[in-house]
Amino acid sequence: MADLPDYFFRVRDNGALVFRVDTENRNRRIEMEPIAAVNLARDEVKAQGGRDLTKADLVAIRGWMAERQAIAALREIDDIHRTIDQLNRAAHWAQTRAEDVQLDEVTDALLMAMHDLRSVLVRRKAERLARGEAD
Repeated sequence: MADLPDYFFRVRDNGALVFRVDTENRNRRIEMEPIAAVNLARDEVKAQGGRDLTKADLVAIRGWMAERQAIAALREIDDIHRTIDQLNRAAHWAQTRAEDVQLDEVTDALLMAMHDLRSVLVRRKAERLARGEAD
């Protein structure tokens, strides 16, 4: 059990609960002591149960936060690339396989979502061009 990390992060929406892992106890069991709650959206670390976090605790937690934010950023751009693929599949489906009743069910919602996305993309590109950050 010596290979276990000193901390365990139970991931939840916008952060994690942080536990200190203890394997050096008389029962030879893994004990996990809750020490903090992390909110990534607010960049917040709150000690739990009246505990004082050590410098080592804070270093480990801040390191996890940085790593988690980097993972989230990678996942976010991956989601956008998947959305592009989905739009291409939707176009192919609409052109080749969709029944009229199916198209009636989704056309308005798709057109509104695509119009909204196009408006945002055009505005953002115009802002970049105005700042001289053209592609």
